[in-house]
Amino acid sequence: MKGMRCFSFSHGDKSNESKNTKSTSVRSSPSISNGQYERKSGSEFTSNDVSDVSTESSTRISFASLTQRPSSNSNNNLRVFTFAELKTATRNFSRALMIGEGGFGCVYRAVIRKRDDSSKKTDIAVKQLGRRGLQGHKEWVTEVNVLGFVDHPNLVKLVGYCAEDDERGIQRLLVYEYMPNRSVQDHLSSRVRTPLPWSTRLKIAQDAARGLAYLHEEMEFQIIFRDFKSSNILLDENWNAKLSDFGLARLGPSDGLSHVSTAVVGTVGYAAPEYIQTGRLTYKSDVWSYGVFLYELITGRRPLDLNKPKNEQKLLDWVRPHICNDMRKFQLILDPRLLGNYSLTSAQKLAAVANKCLLKQPRMRPKMSQVLEMVSQIVEAEIESHGKQLSPFESVATPNGNGCERSIREGLKRRLVDPIIGENKWLVCLTRGPKLVTTS
Repeated sequence: MKGMRCFSFSHGDKSNESKNTKSTSVRSSPSISNGQYERKSGSEFTSNDVSDVSTESSTRISFASLTQRPSSNSNNNLRVFTFAELKTATRNFSRALMIGEGGFGCVYRAVIRKRDDSSKKTDIAVKQLGRRGLQGHKEWVTEVNVLGFVDHPNLVKLVGYCAEDDERGIQRLLVYEYMPNRSVQDHLSSRVRTPLPWSTRLKIAQDAARGLAYLHEEMEFQIIFRDFKSSNILLDENWNAKLSDFGLARLGPSDGLSHVSTAVVGTVGYAAPEYIQTGRLTYKSDVWSYGVFLYELITGRRPLDLNKPKNEQKLLDWVRPHICNDMRKFQLILDPRLLGNYSLTSAQKLAAVANKCLLKQPRMRPKMSQVLEMVSQIVEAEIESHGKQLSPFESVATPNGNGCERSIREGLKRRLVDPIIGENKWLVCLTRGPKLVTTS
């Protein structure tokens, strides 16, 4: 494949690798790793996740093999940077240019000259691998081989990479397109003055579903994201949502196999219960995570927030008592920062989609293409009701008291008719579904 180098690494025995590597903890939300909580941010890495192939498969497949397969979908124009180039672009990795810090390492904003026109410059984001040895290198390899192959408007574009080994040690960096509006999680945070408008949240839900549907169903092979969460959904200058951080991604099961057996990794609050309990990974695990994400958009809350009162710390446990046919109860879970500026009908329908994604039995959950179709119907209905396309980010204006109360009263009069679930039955899924499963 032109302009792209294939990276690979050997698959070792899991039992041996755990002796030779150590997990590293950094600040942020807890992650799942073989039943233990770890403090990590950005991508949630574990050192025990090495082979990650089906125990039923006699053939071990790595992402490196993807780059050997020609495809019209491949992004085969990756740029190879020198460490000196990126060091200069980031002003020697100045903390003033640092825009993020995760399990992989630090992310810096930089400017480079375009390869096809050196007179023009472009903004980039440079992610530098923390010097943690082999495990971080494997996540780096996965990202190069996944994003170097796929190409979709709802996946963050990988511009290039740097791989140098010298007396200074291992230098592994990734260069992405710059996403100026940061992550969805950033905008759902209570620290942000202006919350995401409801129309923007609907568009984000649609974009994220489109990205997952592409990974699951629109290529010759299947990719399971495995770390789908709001902090891994970035927003470009036009508020289009793009999936990012593919270090934990895995190829789907081979023909004839039902799952991929892996070490349990991910972020607490997003991981599907059957994956936590068994380590058996399928694309339906991503579908579960997407359902959790929809409730994030609806409520403005994190899946796990230890700063909340004990009975409100787990998002799914907290929303469950409100998921009933009493619309007054349902409205209590809607993000109060929206100040009533939302469509109750579309919020109900979006919760209905979330409930389908959160069904206890994985086989009962829809495919992401079906989820995308349902979310697109909600978006189209919202467009029709407003008579125009969903607008980009606009600040949420504070309504006067009478207007807000009138909006609430009118919203409570609406009845939801879900074409899939049926009238007044949209809430049954989650009320009969599983409790949030976590490890201890």
